Amino acid sequence: MTIFANCVALAVYIPFPEDDSNATNSNLERVEYLFLIIFTVEAFLKVIAYGLLFHPNAYLRNGWNLLDFIIVVVGLFSAILEQATKGDGATPIGGKAAGFDVKALRAFRVLRPLRLVSGVPSLQVVLNSIIKAMVPLLHIALLVLFVIIIYAIIGLELFMGKMHKTCIYSHSGTNAEEKPAPCAPDGAYGRHCMQNGTKCQVGWEGPNDGITNFDNFAFAMLTVFQCITMEGWTDVLYWMQDAMGYELPWVYFVSLVIFGSFFVLNLVLGVLSG
Repeated sequence: MTIFANCVALAVYIPFPEDDSNATNSNLERVEYLFLIIFTVEAFLKVIAYGLLFHPNAYLRNGWNLLDFIIVVVGLFSAILEQATKGDGATPIGGKAAGFDVKALRAFRVLRPLRLVSGVPSLQVVLNSIIKAMVPLLHIALLVLFVIIIYAIIGLELFMGKMHKTCIYSHSGTNAEEKPAPCAPDGAYGRHCMQNGTKCQVGWEGPNDGITNFDNFAFAMLTVFQCITMEGWTDVLYWMQDAMGYELPWVYFVSLVIFGSFFVLNLVLGVLSG
């Protein structure tokens, strides 16, 4: 309950620049000392019960207890340092006392919810499994990167510059559509401009403000990554079909989703379950 209450207090706390504060933050600062006292007493009792370091089951020989101990020590150090460096001037109601701002040390407060792990064995099993799977997950990440690089290179060869042609009025040079989309020149496969006085020509930055394209290796990798995550990959497929027809785009993007998303990314689940 104490850890949960401390998490609520951390969520309610509103950071302010410099030494600004409000009444709510001032009250939370006072409550923070109460939490710190409770956590310190808990650590002290555990040290008495298990021993500090030299016994086989000592307090600091457990990794989660070591994390708890570091959080408590940093909290005590920040509280002592702040009290020792406070100025002598009066502080307005709701404000923050003048003195040393230990925001860097206070950042360790966000680790306090991890204290739940030391008290819930099932959470320890889950996190220990994830930690042990880090090396195999790194291998999977390298495989995903390899797939992205390969498909990005193929996309560069097939689709470079295809996303920048759209229907434009010949007399004014403005876009003929409220929502521009790629098009294909007359005589080529793809979507053609049907309105009178319009033609398909270069003059558009491209979909998603010019981010979704295969014009260079970086944007190609980003577009491939978007497709692997299956976020809007069909839009990219339809745009490319508008630009150059149906032959190559569907083979490229469907194979990318099947191999990159359904197969490679699911290897992550296989590693974690194994």
